[in-house]
Amino acid sequence: MNNEYFLQSLINGDNKGVSKIYKELYPKIRGYILKSDGSDDDAKDIMQKALIQLSVRAQDPNFSITSSFEGYFMTICKNLWRREIKKTKLRVTNDKVFDLVNEELEIAMSIYEQEKWELFREKLNDISTNCRELLKLFFEKVSYKKIAEVKNYASENTVKQRIFKCKSKLKESIQSDIRYKDLKHF
Repeated sequence: MNNEYFLQSLINGDNKGVSKIYKELYPKIRGYILKSDGSDDDAKDIMQKALIQLSVRAQDPNFSITSSFEGYFMTICKNLWRREIKKTKLRVTNDKVFDLVNEELEIAMSIYEQEKWELFREKLNDISTNCRELLKLFFEKVSYKKIAEVKNYASENTVKQRIFKCKSKLKESIQSDIRYKDLKHF
């Protein structure tokens, strides 16, 4: 998928490009949402919200996608779906359902979460390869014992110490970035 073509399609309202995004990505988004206890309507809503969010962000001349368009768009959709699941807990049900979060705030929060995710991914790529691999295994909830075997470490304690050091380096890198200060105060 061509990042620039799809971004320009969203910015310019090019139906052909937007249709291509739908054709290529909607089945994946639908599959993810259906697996996560969602419905077809939920998938359509998330797809629409993601397109709106991305088209708003793409208006900024400094905006660019450093990964693949598909990966970036899927991340937006996953974040939106997680927010939607959380939001259902904020609904009061009587005879009618009342949303306690308005649409503008929801879009702003989605953009905020996406910016935090992008900062995290960028800083994760900046740390050493070994740390990145260790943290990837840690985030995937691989046991310390298995990590010790895979990485050839002496013990689980060694793994814990190395993961702690890598997490500290990542945290320090994130917190030293000027964008962190802006994102922290939202």
